[in-house]
Amino acid sequence: MENQNKNTAARKPRFLCLHGFRTSGEIMKKQIHKWPQNVLDKLDLVFVDAPFPCTGKSDVEGIFDPPYYEWFQFNKEFTEYTKFDECLQFTEDYMIKHGPFDGLLGFSQGAILSGALPGLQEKGVALRKVPKVKFLIIIGGAKFLEPSLVEKAYSSKIGCPSLHFIGENDFLKQHGKELIESCVEPVVIHHPKGHTVPRLDDKSLNIMTDFIERIQKDISQIKE
Repeated sequence: MENQNKNTAARKPRFLCLHGFRTSGEIMKKQIHKWPQNVLDKLDLVFVDAPFPCTGKSDVEGIFDPPYYEWFQFNKEFTEYTKFDECLQFTEDYMIKHGPFDGLLGFSQGAILSGALPGLQEKGVALRKVPKVKFLIIIGGAKFLEPSLVEKAYSSKIGCPSLHFIGENDFLKQHGKELIESCVEPVVIHHPKGHTVPRLDDKSLNIMTDFIERIQKDISQIKE
């Protein structure tokens, strides 16, 4: 029994990683591996490809090899989304099959989706058949803008502990700040780069390590 308790306490927080627009799980894995190994070793990260092959040019062409995928499509104003319900269903099906997961780690389009899922889950709109999302790590995120989705995703503040990366030169910077304002317990890492998964300097490494230790403590207290 004592050994079992030790194993439970030592379990790593398990995150489903949702990649950026027109990239892939494999590409996100490479982006995340800019982080020090001793950070990566503290997390159990699962990388998945979005459900739809990309429908246009990818910004990472020539940097990362294809194939590229997208979670859903949207209009220029980012106020209308296509295949969004299918995206939600795909995510839930993946979590049922490969879970359970403690949290979501998203970049760009994957971060926008990740930031909305706890609220949609709370309202019974998404992830109805999987355990509650307990933690978020948001890199280059933003809020959805479509009014009915906004009402469902953000009408209550996002209650789970969340870590947000905000790039000084990120075109989504202001939108990322608005998402932070919708969170009850946000922890924020500011970095000087643009819309990217940043490397961790000493300060951001300390913030991230503290966050991981905190959520590690949380999951060690959850009865499996």
